[in-house]
Amino acid sequence: MIDHITLHVTDIARSKAFYLGALGPLGYAVVMDFGDRLGLGVNGMPDFWLVGDGAGKPTHLAFSAQTRAIVDAFHAAAVAAGGQDNGGPGLRPQYHPNYYGAFVLDPDGNNIEAVIHRPG
Repeated sequence: MIDHITLHVTDIARSKAFYLGALGPLGYAVVMDFGDRLGLGVNGMPDFWLVGDGAGKPTHLAFSAQTRAIVDAFHAAAVAAGGQDNGGPGLRPQYHPNYYGAFVLDPDGNNIEAVIHRPG
């Protein structure tokens, strides 16, 4: 189980705006704010950190969703927040029959996904 993840970004304000918009449908909000370091999470637990140190090394990060509708909402919200579509919501049977995900590139080129592994 992953406790927390940190992304190094080139512009903390731009990334904050993107992730608050994109992850709102998943219930994420700012839990801790240290200026150049932000802890985002659900229910008061920061499990997703942004560090504005200019490194901006692209990575892949997948967030669990509770329903396919939330995956759809994530994708729409992420694109509206300035993300670039990198694979719209849908089944990915190459992974397994119930893999339903959506992908966007954040402002630093990180591949961000919301996924559910259950049917329906």
